[in-house]
Amino acid sequence: MKISFHGADRGVTGSCHLIECAGRRVLVDCGLYQGSREVEEENAEPFGFDPTRIDALLLTHAHLDHCGRIPLLVKRGLRGEIITTSASRELARLVMLDSARIQEEEAERSQRKGRRNLPGPLYGTLEALDSLDRFGRVAAYGAPLEVAPGIRATYLDAGHILGSACILVELREGDRERRVLFSGDLGSSGRPILRDPTPPPEVDAVVMESTYGDRQHRDLAASVEELLGAIRDTIEQGGNVIIPTFALERAQEILYFLREGSEAGLLPRDLEVFLDSPMAISATEIFGRHPECYDRETAALFQQGRDPYALPGLHFTRQSSASMRINQIRGGAVVMAGSGMCSGGRVRHHLRHNLARRQSSVIFVGFAAHGTLAREIIDGAKQVRIYGRDVAVRARIHTINGFSAHADQAELLAWHASTRADRTFLVHGEEEPMRALARRLESTKVEMPSLHDEIEL
Repeated sequence: MKISFHGADRGVTGSCHLIECAGRRVLVDCGLYQGSREVEEENAEPFGFDPTRIDALLLTHAHLDHCGRIPLLVKRGLRGEIITTSASRELARLVMLDSARIQEEEAERSQRKGRRNLPGPLYGTLEALDSLDRFGRVAAYGAPLEVAPGIRATYLDAGHILGSACILVELREGDRERRVLFSGDLGSSGRPILRDPTPPPEVDAVVMESTYGDRQHRDLAASVEELLGAIRDTIEQGGNVIIPTFALERAQEILYFLREGSEAGLLPRDLEVFLDSPMAISATEIFGRHPECYDRETAALFQQGRDPYALPGLHFTRQSSASMRINQIRGGAVVMAGSGMCSGGRVRHHLRHNLARRQSSVIFVGFAAHGTLAREIIDGAKQVRIYGRDVAVRARIHTINGFSAHADQAELLAWHASTRADRTFLVHGEEEPMRALARRLESTKVEMPSLHDEIEL
């Protein structure tokens, strides 16, 4: 019995962990590296294991940094079954196809500019479609699944995004048994839309995320108040509000709060809001199909026939021509566009048109990895480069951390305490937050594995 680590090791993207037991090999997640060009180049490197020998892949949730290399895994020979929840299956399809499209478009754009020496896409639409054929059984929360002889998995609600899960993996080899819990990405308690994370069971070992291992989140109510206040101030100044938006969960959560603000008279009833992300639009539609994931309050809205994400002035812009027309608006618009880290997508065009305008605002409501455009702006850059042009940063920049879909330090510690784990492997965190969390975990042996480390269980 052993576990090896092949992504999100002393970093926050590229999650990928391998369990070996009783001659079987089961992968937990296979995500894309995101950040600087150097980090993204790691996506094309060998996985650190043979994809053809993987018996099954357990997917915790559909964020790109957890599922984004699955098509590459299939391209390189994966024939094992992919298991995940119903909602994650739908969202992963959306995310992987979108990733393939973006890679194909970037490769085509590079060729047009004569950069023929650059590598091609990691995978294309065909490989993304091929990977969908590997999705097999659907996991239901709390229902154990026999993954392979000697390996059983139980999915538990992680409360992070729609369909997200922690995964309890029970291992048996001869007379030895081990219970290993993979946290995936843990959500915060008391948030709207989704249920709180399920309390974890007692286990022998935990593989736990540490994204916010060194801090507490700001109070959610104060964060919502700041968001609505920043929007009001910007509209009064005659500017636009640009919100770089993660398509899954964050876009829907912000729409939820904008609707509440509009209904309470805290925002203009006729406020023009553009959800300028085909993936976020499709994700919002998928959200409506999975009431099994909702908390009581949001489920009640649906039962009353009310759409929790609908505003009078909301526009869905799927077509690129409609997206371009948004940039003709000089003031009074709230534009939510991907990507959340500004590493690609339509938001870069909106930033190019609004960053230099003092009356406009940019509101960051999520995590930004080192090396991304979002992180540059958050860290106070006076000038950034977008599509080959230098753009001055004059707009007001707001960073509102209370909307994070990740648990903070106190929530991580409380969740971990319930596991009573003897060993803890910290992953999915930058070095400083990871070490800060490790110092607080006094009742367990803490290890912080490096890439491709292999550890006996």
